[in-house]
Amino acid sequence: MAILLKRKLGAAIICAVWAAMSSTAGAQPASPAAPAARPAQAVDERGPQAMTPQAIQAAIDALGSVDAVNTDAAFARRMNAARALRRAQADDVAPILIHAVESSENPYVRFRALVLLTAFNDSRTPSVVRDMLTNRNDRLRTVAYGYYERHPSTEMIPALLQALSKEESEFVRPALIRALAAHGADPRVRQSLLQEVGRGQDYFRSAVIDALGDYHAAYALEPLLQIARLGGPLQIDAVIAVGKLKDPRAMETLATLQGSAPREAQPAIAAAICLLGVNCDAHLGYLVDTLGFAEKNNGFQALLRTAVTGLVALANAGNLQALTALFDAGIPSMDPPRAPMAIGVGTVAIRNAPLMLSFLEHYQKRGAAIELLAEGFDILEEDYEEEGFFAAVRKGYWLAPEGSATRDVGQALIDKLEF
Repeated sequence: MAILLKRKLGAAIICAVWAAMSSTAGAQPASPAAPAARPAQAVDERGPQAMTPQAIQAAIDALGSVDAVNTDAAFARRMNAARALRRAQADDVAPILIHAVESSENPYVRFRALVLLTAFNDSRTPSVVRDMLTNRNDRLRTVAYGYYERHPSTEMIPALLQALSKEESEFVRPALIRALAAHGADPRVRQSLLQEVGRGQDYFRSAVIDALGDYHAAYALEPLLQIARLGGPLQIDAVIAVGKLKDPRAMETLATLQGSAPREAQPAIAAAICLLGVNCDAHLGYLVDTLGFAEKNNGFQALLRTAVTGLVALANAGNLQALTALFDAGIPSMDPPRAPMAIGVGTVAIRNAPLMLSFLEHYQKRGAAIELLAEGFDILEEDYEEEGFFAAVRKGYWLAPEGSATRDVGQALIDKLEF
């Protein structure tokens, strides 16, 4: 998470340009039948809607809409196209999305079609995704690996291990690592991840460390403790991962680090000890106080990022006080400290959607919280993971009774996040 914050903040503009270039490649003019822009609050949220094959195809074509003169209009066409496709009947839209993934000449349309397809429970999706593992398009491979993290299949382990020896893209490899970490019971996967955690660039190693923590890889305790003891740029990631393992044997190392690690690492150590269940209230209070101090005083961005990292780890573990602290501090803040907190709440949303949705139902500053969440999604640009969050919101909205908090939150998210 610490490395993620640095990369996302530094690469946001580059990613935006890359996205624009990708969407331009091979783009076709939007069909006149593509959905017209309309206010978000006008979206009919009654559940899946019937669409003709022609309307579905027009919407898919519009996913790649570009306009060098009127970029806002092009964005509106892409947004409304995606919204229409998400609300189409699964049996009607899935075959046409599959055709677009396999045949579209526009690489960006192929990518967006695959992302949208994964939100539908279609029996053909696994086969389509499997074919993307060797595709030259980085974005398609990223979605494929993300899909196999959320839908682990033991029969895919050999293919994923083979990809590990070849995949070099810094945008793609973290998703591959997480897909493998989901199979932590397999001895082949354990051996490979233990090798990866100790070699290669720090950015790649950070992804391994993060995945080992998230998937409670008890077999990796000692290598993670060694990294934590050594210090350096991976220390914070390793400390947080150790905490996620919830192994009491880590307490001795963490206690030692409280007296020896640099100031910037102390919030991560506090969060890890809290995750172990030791004196959590005091350590959470320290994290909240540190976040407030770093947000109000210039020159403490590194300390702020670590405090956010610690609170995100606690929130993803179900700690509502940690999530509340992120919003309470983030809502009134301004950049530069606002961006890490926006990324933090966005990360919680894509990693723990049920917690985020439940929280928003009761949080008094709901509108401002959703504003911060939207900013986090804009910076993260994690299309596949965000699509999963969107699907969770829509499902809850459609099932909830009229006038319920779930409905109110769902509508507010749909309006602000424009999905």
